[in-house]
Amino acid sequence: MTATITRRVLPRLAGLAVIALANVAAFSAQAATKIERVISPGGIEAWLVREPSVPLVAIDFSFTGGSSQVPANKAGLASMVTDLLDEGAGDLDARAFHEKVENYAIGMGFSATRDNITGSLRTLSEHQDVAFDLLKLALTAPRFDTDVVERVRNQKIAGLRRAAMSPNDLASRRWWATAYPGHPYALPVNGTLETLPGITVEDMKGYAARIFAKNTLKIGIVGNVDAETAGKIVDRIFGSLPAKANLVGVPAAEPKVGDGRVSVEIDVPQSVVMIGGPGIARGDPDFIPAYVLNHILGGGAFSSRLYREVREVRGLAYSVYSALVPLDRSALFVAGTATRADRAEQSLDVMMDQIHRLAKDGPTAAELAEAKSYLIGSFPLRFDTSSKIASQLVQLQVDDLGIDYIEKRNGLIEAVSLEDVRRVAKRLLDNKMLVAVAGKGQGTVASGASAAPVIAPAAAAPAKREGG
Repeated sequence: MTATITRRVLPRLAGLAVIALANVAAFSAQAATKIERVISPGGIEAWLVREPSVPLVAIDFSFTGGSSQVPANKAGLASMVTDLLDEGAGDLDARAFHEKVENYAIGMGFSATRDNITGSLRTLSEHQDVAFDLLKLALTAPRFDTDVVERVRNQKIAGLRRAAMSPNDLASRRWWATAYPGHPYALPVNGTLETLPGITVEDMKGYAARIFAKNTLKIGIVGNVDAETAGKIVDRIFGSLPAKANLVGVPAAEPKVGDGRVSVEIDVPQSVVMIGGPGIARGDPDFIPAYVLNHILGGGAFSSRLYREVREVRGLAYSVYSALVPLDRSALFVAGTATRADRAEQSLDVMMDQIHRLAKDGPTAAELAEAKSYLIGSFPLRFDTSSKIASQLVQLQVDDLGIDYIEKRNGLIEAVSLEDVRRVAKRLLDNKMLVAVAGKGQGTVASGASAAPVIAPAAAAPAKREGG
């Protein structure tokens, strides 16, 4: 699996490229703004950042798809496919593929989200030809050998059984299943104990053939390559993919809050609280003010209102967060924490009180100034390694923000006014929200709960993307 290969390869890659990584750490946001739009001879677009001093090539890419393209009875199919892409391809079985990855110190990984299939490649320049050919094989000729499929399937089933005793996963599953009933977003990205056994090799081959296509492909490249070379690399890896993906339509949806609360009983010392409601889409003009607002509420780990009131003032939890989650066909505002079982209700009350206060009165001028200063000043940290830059190049394309967004971004943050964030606070936070609590004394697991999706732990903020 990808994670196994990464654990094997990265120590060696780090040892061989320590000087390169030191140079990459000197990257800045200003350097990253030097983005070139490359159109390959075969007509595939990629965004390139040249870095001649670094003997590394980093490539990130994304296809539209993910778990939203999977039938309900095949939940987990997208995740199974991504876990198996580097488990043998072409004439290389899993062992031979792994040996090549290790021998040439290549980092390669794939993952599935609700909306996308993503991948990454990290290679020293001297080994790039081998790395490019391996990635091409993984995408165009995955083997899906029966013995490897069963090994990966059993690993995933074991993971789901462990998750069944995790309040993080239980709260998250229940929240998503309740918020999106009957919608593809309610399907578990990692599958369920009921659906994983029924996924066949033919299902996997069919999914890969439908999803991996050039018309939804977004690519970011960072390294010591010029535009002409980058175009040749793109065609070498991706040029033989089908022209168009065969995607099913996914309806737009807003989260359903119902009666406002669902609970899951689990006899563990810690309880998890997850709060969520309608968010603001990435392309909405109010997204940037909402992004600044969220930093004030719970996005700024050590400066937010939630952190101060839940952790510092009352000592109820170690971590607490809020986040904006823009999806392709929906948008969410979420917040969460993990705390002692007997403090779950108090933690929830404090969080809801802070949300309501901010919705009613908005932030102070001082809070706004501090948030803007941090968000502008910390922006270069998004670009301090080639891996981060490649990832940002792809996410900017996925979000359709434009090739000049990095140059404009800090100006957009600076332009946010107190009137903007107060108006957006009412729009974003003055809504009924769905609360999921998992822990001791919280109720019973609803029928079918095992079919609910497993996502990031409810006690930790969702993975950061370029939100503002």
